[in-house]
Amino acid sequence: MTQKLNTENIEDNFPSLPPFPDNVSTAPLLRLSLGKLLAGETAEYERLFQASVDIGFFYLDLQDSEHGNSLLSDADDLFQIGERLFELPLEEKMRYDFSAQNSYFGYKGQGVAVVDKSGNLDRNEFYNVSKDDTLGISDRLPAPDVLHNNREKLRSFINGSHAIVTLILQVLNDKLALPKDTLTNMHRRQAISGDQVRFIKAPPQPIDDRRTALGQHTDFGSVTVLFNRLGGLQVLPPGAEAEWVYVRPLPGHAIINLGDAMVKFTNGLFRSNIHRVAAPPGIQGDSTRYSLVYFARPEDDVMLRRLDGSNLIPPIEDGQVEEEINSKDWIIRRALGRRVDLVKDIDYEKSAGTEQMSRRIKV
Repeated sequence: MTQKLNTENIEDNFPSLPPFPDNVSTAPLLRLSLGKLLAGETAEYERLFQASVDIGFFYLDLQDSEHGNSLLSDADDLFQIGERLFELPLEEKMRYDFSAQNSYFGYKGQGVAVVDKSGNLDRNEFYNVSKDDTLGISDRLPAPDVLHNNREKLRSFINGSHAIVTLILQVLNDKLALPKDTLTNMHRRQAISGDQVRFIKAPPQPIDDRRTALGQHTDFGSVTVLFNRLGGLQVLPPGAEAEWVYVRPLPGHAIINLGDAMVKFTNGLFRSNIHRVAAPPGIQGDSTRYSLVYFARPEDDVMLRRLDGSNLIPPIEDGQVEEEINSKDWIIRRALGRRVDLVKDIDYEKSAGTEQMSRRIKV
């Protein structure tokens, strides 16, 4: 299930960054075209559906459409904004840690979350920016000036990313033959939800102690749109004999993956694949790794359970019990359930996602 990515005809390095090594096994993810999806090409729709069933991860080439190029430009600007954000003094950043208020928005410092059953702590810091706040749907949260002064850029990035999420949901809705707009009506841009932009910084790790910076997990929501420039992201393909492999960052592309909600909606037909963040490979490990993410989640009051209306979605098996939980409660449990500064006795299993379903081998 592993192979070296064929980099013929693609620029495989980012300017000013050390190159991704060629001797590292990489995940053989499909490369889909935003331009072809926007044009309604049937074959591209089928490839999107197949990727969603097989692994739930794929590259999306943004260079062949005006929409995609605009989003790439916004991402470039936000990478620079993210660097300035994390340069702020720790005392200043900690003012925007809202976790004590049961909120997953705002700042998370390095080393406050458990990443594995052994109790190791994370090695990154991030800042979550609420879609609802940025678009004026909810009350405005306090924020540092570097974010407050760039709300228009954040708004543009959110709108561009959410439009891609909507397109993906429309295609999958059609392929599942669900009633029209079933999926998109649970992910309306102007509705209250846990949608967010996340800025991430992972500094270089000690050369004699390079390990997982963010533990293995599935994403909380529905669709993730990820931009990164250094390696470090790894996926564990399905199958008992699978090994962790890197996802090679590609210029001009976003990495798209499905989250827990899509697994629950389709009773395991779609996969939210397990992934983690390790130290970047090779000489990239000496560099600070920045990432930019848009997480799309179902609206807060949406119940995470099997959808009716599609013959492709497996039925609930005898003895299978679906948990009664809405999107907001699911996200809070997953986002804050492993914070050592909030939870006295961390229940690693209870705060897990759909990892077990993602490990299954389909017959």
